[in-house]
Amino acid sequence: MSNKALAAGLGSCPKCHKLNVMHSERQVCSRCLTLFSARKPKSFEYTLAWTIAALVMFIPANIYPMMVFYTFGKPEASTILEGIAIFIQIGMLPVAVIIFIASFVIPLGKIIGLFTLMYSTKRKTQLSLKQQGKLYYIVEFLGPWSMLDVFVVTVMAAVVNLGFLSSIEPAVGITYFTLMVVFTIFAVENFDPRLLWDNYQKHNHQSLSEKTYNNTDVPHHDK
Repeated sequence: MSNKALAAGLGSCPKCHKLNVMHSERQVCSRCLTLFSARKPKSFEYTLAWTIAALVMFIPANIYPMMVFYTFGKPEASTILEGIAIFIQIGMLPVAVIIFIASFVIPLGKIIGLFTLMYSTKRKTQLSLKQQGKLYYIVEFLGPWSMLDVFVVTVMAAVVNLGFLSSIEPAVGITYFTLMVVFTIFAVENFDPRLLWDNYQKHNHQSLSEKTYNNTDVPHHDK
């Protein structure tokens, strides 16, 4: 929904997408009876809080052990990077690649993407509105896939279980990693992509006004 619709007192229902007349800040949709706002209340603040929380969880998730390998009864705790190295050593390269992508590339990419989107709602950026929209949908799509690492560790704990000879158990790091993934999902859910359009229109209007002013010939009168 554009600023023009918002200025005209119209709001789009997020559930059925019907355009409603906004009699107040919160409106009940005339079609599906969903209570909604023209913009998500405090979207930027909530998204920022959840993203910072996810970034904080990212640190212990990579510092504390993610898995504990038992070989002949001897435990060996390993962080994500150490676990990747172990999987490579035992010839499980596909698993190592999956863990690396799910543990580093996707979570860090989501956090950077969220900060980029939040910056784009407040400042003029080099990204076009279409690129900002694509970035939002990529971040939204990658949300649940971050749990792939937790899934792999859980499956490995069940499959690689040879009793006294060899086994794998999840460690404390997986708790922080799960919290990080959940926090990024909450951040995406609280982000209102319509703020991107609002900011884009705002800066485009300012740029157009400045360009029009600069191109206007102002007559000068000689004294």
